[in-house]
Amino acid sequence: MEKVSHLGATLTRWRVGQSTFLAWPEHGARLMNWHLTLGDGSVRDVLYWPEVGDLGEFARIRGGNPILFPFNARSYDRGDIHFWRAADGIRRPMPMHGLARQGAFRVTHADATGFTALFVPGEEARACYPYDYEFTVRYRFEPLGLVCELSLLNLGEAPLPWSAGHHFYFTLPWTEGLTRADYAIRLPATRRVRHAATGELAPGPQLKEIESLANPELIDAIHLGLKENTVVFGERGHAGDVIMRIGAHKVPAPDATCVTWSESATAPYYCVEPWMGPPNAPEHKTGLHLVPPGQRQTFTVAITIK
Repeated sequence: MEKVSHLGATLTRWRVGQSTFLAWPEHGARLMNWHLTLGDGSVRDVLYWPEVGDLGEFARIRGGNPILFPFNARSYDRGDIHFWRAADGIRRPMPMHGLARQGAFRVTHADATGFTALFVPGEEARACYPYDYEFTVRYRFEPLGLVCELSLLNLGEAPLPWSAGHHFYFTLPWTEGLTRADYAIRLPATRRVRHAATGELAPGPQLKEIESLANPELIDAIHLGLKENTVVFGERGHAGDVIMRIGAHKVPAPDATCVTWSESATAPYYCVEPWMGPPNAPEHKTGLHLVPPGQRQTFTVAITIK
């Protein structure tokens, strides 16, 4: 573990076996880049991070793994975007992807294999999500993988709603000369939806369990009803697959969600995003989780290269 000065910021870098991880834990608990040093000395970027001239709009940079908390993507209240309504009936604002990716964190533990960071709610967070809680992000780095745990402790007296997730930007293609057509994803979902402009979940595309990553129907598809917790994608017929495990159980909860997205067909990344539930969970209740007073819930995602 070492400190790295970059564009006026102090980042932290971990080298664990073949893997190197770069993060800014104090800002969004953001893992920025993960790359592997291969046996021939070449480097493979697993998580994409763009070349930028400054970090002033850090939360908006497309790269690494933004943490989505307390809710994923767009929230609505009765058709109005960027609002939500809690059980108390009060309408409150809620930014796109929630509060954590632009929020401050305090590192509570760091060692040679990772870190734990505690969310420090600012004025915006207190207005949008005015509860008594502790939200922590814990990364454990491994020679060929990582484990990330999102944990919410309810310190209040009423059930605490949440539906958090990740926004992993995976480098794609990761072999020079290949295109998205050379990559496939195995995503064992039984239901697929899209997020309508008014907040509802609308019927989604009909997809096979194994699809080419060049299929445009995958973009912005929300995959539910996972038959198992493992999603695999990579180059057809070659080693080096990305293996993602969502949650701690072999078969996730029915509302557990994986989203496939990319900004364009030529973007140098492809997002495979494990979420606790689909967008707008507070309104339609699909994938909305409640933490009882005094209790803690944890959402765990593991990624391995094989």
